[in-house]
Amino acid sequence: METAYAQIIEQLGEDLNREGLKDTPARAAKAMRFLTRGYNQDLEEVVNDALFPSDNSEMVVVQNIELYSLCEHHLLPFIGKAHVAYIPQGKVLGLSKLARIVDMYGRRLQIQENMTKEVAEAIQRVTGAAGVGVVIEAQHMCMMMRGVEKQNASMKTSMMLGSFRENPATRAEFLALLK
Repeated sequence: METAYAQIIEQLGEDLNREGLKDTPARAAKAMRFLTRGYNQDLEEVVNDALFPSDNSEMVVVQNIELYSLCEHHLLPFIGKAHVAYIPQGKVLGLSKLARIVDMYGRRLQIQENMTKEVAEAIQRVTGAAGVGVVIEAQHMCMMMRGVEKQNASMKTSMMLGSFRENPATRAEFLALLK
């Protein structure tokens, strides 16, 4: 990866021996490995058996989970928040695990639409919930820094599974709680 970054920098017309660039290929490779560390994680490892018995059957909502990802089309960041909810059926997931699931999928080359679906399906798979809802809102540098250069545009995506899809009242309750 360092070699590839060195080639990219040289193709830009820069001198890799310039003081500020001497270690840049190594730093860039290290940063890219960090930004894409989700490829080295799996759902079981992230959840780490943090499922706990509970007779709660009311909606659990965690909102404003910060997320950072890289758009798979331009390798530019998109930054935003995920809001997740589920209706437990006999067990609840450790609170931090919801954020870790968002991070695992976010730390891959990604498009927001797929990430929203992956997070929802992962929570459903792990919890066996009666329903799962995920809303992600993010700003995309590929739209802000290049192309149409629109600084105030944000994208919202949602995925509703189970009772969140089938029951309009459940969906409405979730969306109302986000306001």
